[in-house]
Amino acid sequence: MSDHRSAPAAELGAPDEPTRGWLRLGTLPVVAAVLVGLNGLYILLVAFGNITDFGTNQAFVQHVLAMDTTNFGAPAGEDLDPDVMWRAITDPVLQNLGYLGVIVWESATAIVLIAAVVFWIRERHRGYRVARALSTIGLLMLLVLFMGGFITIGGEWFQMWKSTSWNGLDPAFRNSVLALIALVVIHLPSAHWRAAEVRARA
Repeated sequence: MSDHRSAPAAELGAPDEPTRGWLRLGTLPVVAAVLVGLNGLYILLVAFGNITDFGTNQAFVQHVLAMDTTNFGAPAGEDLDPDVMWRAITDPVLQNLGYLGVIVWESATAIVLIAAVVFWIRERHRGYRVARALSTIGLLMLLVLFMGGFITIGGEWFQMWKSTSWNGLDPAFRNSVLALIALVVIHLPSAHWRAAEVRARA
């Protein structure tokens, strides 16, 4: 007669013994932690670059908000589309506030994702609950920035897709996909999540 205490792990398909040694590098928690760490490192470097080289991307934000290069596809010499130019923000103060808001959001996202990596390490025998929660929050923050801010607001509302000089849609799409891949990995059904919780309660 089998011991009922081992049933939860067995039902989940968990191995009888925890994965040991270098084999742990091939487990889903390690994959998730690495993906979260890479996303966190990326946005940390982006924020650092924007802070230490403030002017480079400041110009990008200013041109996107001002919509002053959104005449792609128009006949030579034709003015910017008057039907959408009312959306433009030309006040330098508001433009800089928008840019500062992006930097603050990037920095906060980096902090959340780096904290998540710490918990991926600390919770390796305790179920990864906090690590997965922090990772989900941080990756959603990335999606809000790149998919919501750059693709939706910048691309559509401010017509960035019409600009050949200041168009950040391709990098924003790439970053959104990378964040989505990590988010999916974290939420894949796996014996590793529950098995670690079972071991933590034992």
